[in-house]
Amino acid sequence: MLRTNARVTPLQAVIRYRDLLEVEALFRAAKASFDTRPIFHQADAAIRGHVFCSFLALTLAKELNRLCGARGFQPEWQKLLNDLDRLQQATIEKGGKVITTRTHVTGQVGNVFKAASIALPHNISEHPAD
Repeated sequence: MLRTNARVTPLQAVIRYRDLLEVEALFRAAKASFDTRPIFHQADAAIRGHVFCSFLALTLAKELNRLCGARGFQPEWQKLLNDLDRLQQATIEKGGKVITTRTHVTGQVGNVFKAASIALPHNISEHPAD
């Protein structure tokens, strides 16, 4: 149920309702993009946490779309999530050395990391154990 704050001017109320409509449209788009389902919470804190995480995911997705668009491509989210699932890292400690290795970058991951100015770690790195 929506209520209008009587202390705002009619113009401010219209602007806030338009903002609300935009946010709701963005949530519908996010729900479709990320294939989300309804989640039922019992506590107010859980509801706030869920809304915060959903809004954060939406904000990150919009920013990644903007950064990738500036580089001339748009990520396909489901494919990107699948590519990210395949990106893994393993650390082995032996003989006073720590060796870290990661899987090769596949699909859109490399381009998205570049667009976001995130450096991938080397495929294999080695350093002395602490």
